[in-house]
This record gives sequence, C-alpha cells and structure tokens, in this order.
Amino acid sequence: MPLFTYSAMDGRGQVKSGSIEATDARQVAGLLRDQGLYPTGVAAAATPGSPTTGGGGSAAPSSTRSRLRLPFVRPVGTKELAVFTRQLATLLRAGLPLVRGLAVLARQERNRAFCRIIESVAEAIKAGATLSEALGRHPRVFDRLDVNLVKAGEASGALDAVLDRLAQFKEKSLQLNGRIIAALVYPVIVLAVALLILSGLLVFVVPKFDQIFADLLKGAPLPPLTRFVMAASDAARHHAGVAAALGVVLGFVCRSVGRTARGAFAFDSLKLRLPVFGELILKAAVARFTRTLGTLLASGVPILPALQITREACGNARLTRAITVIHDRVKEGAAVAPTLEAAAVFPPMVAGMIEVGEQTGRLPEMLNKVAEIYEEEVDRAVAGLSSLIEPILILFLALVVGTIVIALFLPIVRIVQVLS
Repeated sequence: MPLFTYSAMDGRGQVKSGSIEATDARQVAGLLRDQGLYPTGVAAAATPGSPTTGGGGSAAPSSTRSRLRLPFVRPVGTKELAVFTRQLATLLRAGLPLVRGLAVLARQERNRAFCRIIESVAEAIKAGATLSEALGRHPRVFDRLDVNLVKAGEASGALDAVLDRLAQFKEKSLQLNGRIIAALVYPVIVLAVALLILSGLLVFVVPKFDQIFADLLKGAPLPPLTRFVMAASDAARHHAGVAAALGVVLGFVCRSVGRTARGAFAFDSLKLRLPVFGELILKAAVARFTRTLGTLLASGVPILPALQITREACGNARLTRAITVIHDRVKEGAAVAPTLEAAAVFPPMVAGMIEVGEQTGRLPEMLNKVAEIYEEEVDRAVAGLSSLIEPILILFLALVVGTIVIALFLPIVRIVQVLS
C-alpha cells in the first residue's frame, strides 16, 4: 500500500507527525481519527520519479495549479465565503451529494478565481480527499477555522449543520464590521472635507491677502493671529512635500514595528488604552473571541484546538497573549473561567458567564450569548460615538475656518483706520 506522511493534533493540542500506510488520504484521516488525533495535513510520501500527491491521483496537480494562480487573482472576500458556505449547507441539507453541490456552486460563481478553487476542491474530493482536506489546500481562502469546523462536522456526521453554523458565524462577523464602517463613514467624510477646505484656504486664499497687506500696510506689523495664519500658509505651500514624505516614512516605520511581536503587543495595548475608542476595540475583540470559541465548541472541536484557532483569529496581540496563557493553563487541567479572569484583560462579566456555562455544561451556548451581548454593546457604542464625533467635527471645521477669517479680517480693520 502507498505510504502517507501526516501531521495531526491530539486532544491536548500537541502536534504529532509521522507516516502510515493506507490506500488513500481518506483512509489515513479515518485511521488518525480512530487514534484520537485530528489530522491537519496528509500527503503521499515522495518516491523517486513520481510526483507527490495529496490524495492519490490527480488531486495534487489541480491543487498546485490553484495555488499558483492564487497570488495573481483577486482574493475571495468574506461575503463570498459566507454565501458559498450557506448555499453549500442548504444543498447538502436538501440531499444533494457533496461533489454535485460543489459543481452547482462553481457554475453559478461569478468570481473566476473562486470558481477555479471550488472546482479544485471538487476534484480533490473525487480523488478520495475529505472536504476538510480539500479546503486545507487553499489556506489563503479557507483559514484554520473553516477547515477545523468542517473536519468536526465530518467526524460528527452533521456536516450540513456545521456548515450552517459556520455561515452564521461569517454573517455575524460581516454584520458587526458593516455596522462599524457604516457608523464611521459620515465622520470620515466630514473630516476629509474639512482638511480639503483648510488646505485650499491656506494654499490659494491666504497668500493673496499676504501680498495685499504688504502693499497697503507698508511694513506695519500684522496682528499675532494673522502672522500665525500666514506662517501656516507658507509652511503648507513650501513644506507640504517634506511633511508628506515624513508621514510616509513614519507610517512605514510604524508598520514595520507593528509586524514584530513586541511592536504588535505595544500597539495593541495602546489601542485598548485609548480614551473612547479603547473600550469599543475591547468589546469588538471580546465579541469576536467568544463568537469564534463558541462556534468551534458547538461544532465538536475540543477545547485546546479551539483555543489555538481562536488565538489566531483574535486580531489583538494583547488578547492573543492572554489566550495563550489560558490555553497553557487549561492544558494543565485548570478551568477556563478562572484563568480568563486572572488574565486581567477580559471584562469580569465574561469570566462570570463562562463559569456558569462550565458548571451547567452549556459552555458553547453561554459563549454565543456573551458574543450577542457584546455585539449589541458594540452597536450602541458605535452609534453613540458617531453621534458624538459628528458635532465635534463640525465644530472643528467652524473653528478652523472662523480663525482664518478673523485672522484675515483684523489687518483689514487696521487698513481702514490708516486710510481714514
């Protein structure tokens, strides 16, 4: 029989690898699951003169072609993935075979790159791979959350229900992000208009008054406010390029530092300490953490692999470090709630509700309930923040324009006095 190499994860979250003889990749996955292992990758062992295949047959060439195409095509959006997952769950629930359902979805997909990926997944399944294995060959499209949830659905025999839960998770995430973006669109537009007006006044209007004042006042000193506005206009006209270059360099440096572990932790910690936005960022992160962990546990993923996947999807380095500590403590036998409370990052209510869920054996339901609570709090916070930012921006615009008008009006008064 062919020899396959594998990598898998046990119930404690430890990664194991080795080789095993089997007829195809599907049998390898079944043998690993019988041993209590979660397969994360299966590939045929390379032999001289033969290409490496992942499922025995033509699956590997198709996967290779799709991987080569991916860097050059438009990435698949979260909305497209949510629609795909929801439709696939509906087709499976209606009794349609998996390969035929994928073929139907590939024919109706308008994104050509995503269509090729779906066709590649169908070809891999025809060659003997499971759906989770086929999805795992496209890590830029289907992340570890998708692969592990599908894997749990395959193990439990409820793939359609798990896909439906995954689609609901993606739709909830899209709704939360959409509400935040929609609430901040108007303030961003007002701020952009204010900056354009300010730039236009400083670059085109104020210099003309500077020449007029020099001719009429004949060397008389300008008021301090007028001199300040004139200096700002001169800086905007002659040093805007330098300021833009410094801004680009500063942004590049911040981005480079933010990619390091210490830099990301420092920046994310600073975000959580911001006066108004810090609480909003924390609530959104808590909602994402609890929603992801609850979805994984409800789908049958063990707690340790679920914490590992949630750590990667958290989106905040400080919370990621806290989840790492929680994972290590749970691995040693501790409960989730006390370690989460000891992390001193999550709000106390989260630890309290998780403790109730652990005691009653309804931890996934309690996590999803916490996610709903914090998603509602994010909605209220975004609405309140939007209503607070709008008048502040309008007041800022009026203050800037009014200052420029007063600064230009004061020398006119002096000119009138001189002429009279």
